[in-house]
Amino acid sequence: MPSPRTKTNTADVATEIRDLRTRSGLSQPQFAEIAACSVTTVKRWEAGKCEPSDLALSGLRSRLEPKVSVVREVPSFRFIDLFAGIGGLRLGFESISGQCVFTSEWDVHSQRTYRANFGDHHIAGDIVGIANDDIPEHDVLLAGFPCQPFSIAGVSKKNSLGRKHGFECETQGTLFFEVERILEAHRPKAFLLENVKNLKGHDGGRTFDVIMRTLGEKLGYHVRSKVLNARPFVPQHRERIFIVGFRDDVDFTWEDVTIPPQSEWPTLGDILHSKHREETPEERFVDTRGGALGKYVLTDHLWRYLQDYAAKHRAKGNGFGFGLVGPKDIARTLSARYYKDGSEILIKRGSGNPRRLTPRECARLMGFDRGVRQWTIPVSDTQAYRQFGNSVVVPLVEAVARAMRPHIVDERYRPARRQLSLELVAAD
Repeated sequence: MPSPRTKTNTADVATEIRDLRTRSGLSQPQFAEIAACSVTTVKRWEAGKCEPSDLALSGLRSRLEPKVSVVREVPSFRFIDLFAGIGGLRLGFESISGQCVFTSEWDVHSQRTYRANFGDHHIAGDIVGIANDDIPEHDVLLAGFPCQPFSIAGVSKKNSLGRKHGFECETQGTLFFEVERILEAHRPKAFLLENVKNLKGHDGGRTFDVIMRTLGEKLGYHVRSKVLNARPFVPQHRERIFIVGFRDDVDFTWEDVTIPPQSEWPTLGDILHSKHREETPEERFVDTRGGALGKYVLTDHLWRYLQDYAAKHRAKGNGFGFGLVGPKDIARTLSARYYKDGSEILIKRGSGNPRRLTPRECARLMGFDRGVRQWTIPVSDTQAYRQFGNSVVVPLVEAVARAMRPHIVDERYRPARRQLSLELVAAD
């Protein structure tokens, strides 16, 4: 049992809490939401009038202390991160020694998460208002341009509201042309674009044809595309289309993307909270026994509604309904709407109503928590669900990045130590 804190220690804790909050760019109400306490409690902590438990303080440290970028030594190439979200594509290309030199993301909640986990340079807002000259030179362009105009759910919603979609959607669909503008101006060596699987079949394939002809015929890039399922990397069926382009005619092939053997494919038991799992305690998500908090369990009313809804559609021969899964199962695709009812991925419990995934489990399901890396989640549960549902599966991006790397790395960016040693040899 830890020894009681002295008054001096309490003052130190108050200072640490205040520093954690201010470095993360959080207001006291936002900090209170993360700490799962009242604003009054946060004020008392910062005034040294009371203090959080050791468990709560440990959890706050793990979530809010600045992370160190995964770039090691001197970078091998430079890349830009457009429509960055929370940085999933960036993680993939940092893993192969790339350096991010420019980031654009308009959503303030995503910006907050991005800063909490990278925090090393300015995040530009809406790319539409950024001139080509204000974007630094780079070797690789990354862009997960908005997918709602092309997704099945997005198209259905816009059709029901009588709105345009795809390239006729003036607010989002045309953002692809911002990618075109920057590629044409800067001519980077390579690019990687990511979008929903439905992009390929949208509008009878015409949308995808415009994209491919623009990248290939107009801009002169050698372009390859493929729908990849993240299932070998995470316990989730998640198909997304990846479009890779190279300025030169290189021998890149999708067969170069290394897929783990099926015997190593994970199941949900690998990412779920459990009293048997070793993990950093987070009072925001789990109880003292390591199980998900009761707030993630569905209410009787919501659980009854989802069952009735599923039964109604089964009677009509439709496939709509909730997805109920356990530790040995695989999840459906996590969507940005998960915060509404969690219906696509409901976790079985020993008894009683099922529960949603916690945001921490979503971080694992999307591959943001991997190895010793624990992703900082500085936003509300609602925003966290949206962010992970809109993101990429990080280990899949890492695999694509590794396959691209031999066709990206430039002699200009060799480590400085190696250049210095060559100069010394020449001098001798």
